[in-house]
Amino acid sequence: MLPYFIMLVFCGIPLFFLELSFGQFASLGCLGVWRISPMFKGVGYGMMVVSTYIGIYYNVVICIAFYYFFMSMTNLLPWTYCNNPWNTPDCSGVVGQDGTLNTSLANTTSLVTEVVNRTKRTSPSEEYWKYYVLNISDDIGNFGEVHLPILGCLAISWVVVFLCLFRGVKSSGKVVYFTATFPYVVLTILFIRGITLDGAINGIKYYLTPQWEKVLDAKVWGDAASQIFYSLGCAWGGLITMASYNKFHNNCFRDSIIISITNCATSVYAGFVIFSILGFMAHHLNVPVSEVADHGPGLAFVAYPEALTLLPISPLWSLLFFFMLILLGLGTQFCLLETLVTAIVDEIGTDWIIRHKTIITLSVAIVGFLLGIPLTTRAGIYWLLLMDNYAASFSLVIISCIMCVCVMYVYGHRKYFKDVEMMLGFPPPLFFKICWRFISPTIIAFILVFTVIQYKPITYNDYIYPGWSLAIGFAMALSSVICIPIYAIYKVVRSPGATFRERLKNACRADPNWGPALKEHRTGRYAPSVGEIPFAGDLYIL
Repeated sequence: MLPYFIMLVFCGIPLFFLELSFGQFASLGCLGVWRISPMFKGVGYGMMVVSTYIGIYYNVVICIAFYYFFMSMTNLLPWTYCNNPWNTPDCSGVVGQDGTLNTSLANTTSLVTEVVNRTKRTSPSEEYWKYYVLNISDDIGNFGEVHLPILGCLAISWVVVFLCLFRGVKSSGKVVYFTATFPYVVLTILFIRGITLDGAINGIKYYLTPQWEKVLDAKVWGDAASQIFYSLGCAWGGLITMASYNKFHNNCFRDSIIISITNCATSVYAGFVIFSILGFMAHHLNVPVSEVADHGPGLAFVAYPEALTLLPISPLWSLLFFFMLILLGLGTQFCLLETLVTAIVDEIGTDWIIRHKTIITLSVAIVGFLLGIPLTTRAGIYWLLLMDNYAASFSLVIISCIMCVCVMYVYGHRKYFKDVEMMLGFPPPLFFKICWRFISPTIIAFILVFTVIQYKPITYNDYIYPGWSLAIGFAMALSSVICIPIYAIYKVVRSPGATFRERLKNACRADPNWGPALKEHRTGRYAPSVGEIPFAGDLYIL
């Protein structure tokens, strides 16, 4: 939690404000804004690549939540007991087939110890996840057949996303009022239920008790940075895209503070909800909370669902939990898809593309669905985790670092501070000026270096990924970053100039069309010369 708050204050909030002000000032998406320094347009392409990777596998996570949601529409959750065709002899649960707690088992310490011993025992929820939902294969290269129910839920996910976005931000803006607020209702219901359970206080103590030795672990700081980048959406291009639809004089500084703090508070609040239930589960199993706590997919689809089976009316709590996950996931997916669509429309910019934006949205959704099909096979979970760990991890911090360097040092911090002042009516606070120029890039660089030094290959439970799959992972990670130098070289070569220095200088210089999109906002040094015609951005925004 300490690294999380430090990353929030010195990286999360400043970068969030930087991206909002960046997109709002130019009223352009993650590609168009690089008129500020055309040589760095590769950063925008890198953001698009990252958003593409995340959009592909993130909707698979949503579709699994859909699947669990549908499977919760029953009198007894299917992962409650062990006498199903997919269960193994190692399966042991604390809930009987009739849905009642096996008190004789739960009250016998020696038997409970044997039941919860993870080296010998697997829970019904774990076997349901591995052998029924995933039907997991033994190797990442062994794809096997497509799991049709998961494929159907993936189709539902993409249809829902498209229907909410087919009219752009006009439709998604209305939907987000529900998807962004209703999860708070569900969280509060689960929180009230959780803290009233026996053992909940033990889970909350485990959640709040610091493990100071972890502060020296670079992976913890890297995870904190990843969580900040994921939860706030930094370096995806989504913040720039959504901010581009703001009114020019909107107070995005206020928005940055409110949204960032609310986001952080929600994360902490959700931790109380999760760990109160896990504490209850640990109390029933008579084991430490650390024995039942998990991370990643294991927490959302194994540990927490297993804890829900111990609650009265467990299907109700399961429906609420997975409905909340679906809404949270859809909110993120809206932003990812809108980022890609807006970037494509801005880049091509023809009248036909602008008039038929719905067709572009549909095309992106169809391509995303098709690319997600391999993740619904028996080896899908291996690929999903590979993409999650490599495709959008350290590339996010590299993109953010280069964006700070470009805006602050290539374009010039004084000019950008004046741009923000012209837009908001006041300059950025001193703290943000210092963070943008020095603190945020430095912290990001240190985290990147130490993450590389302490790098450990990805594993999934006991499965060790083969070398060729790790090579694919690194290729995905580099595919977004490599856009930056490739486009920079291309731009320098194509720029006018007799010498390399002149070409470099011209490639870095802001485009004449850089600035506020609407003519009425182009004042001061952006005021058009006499007889100057409006540029394409004016016509597009109008």
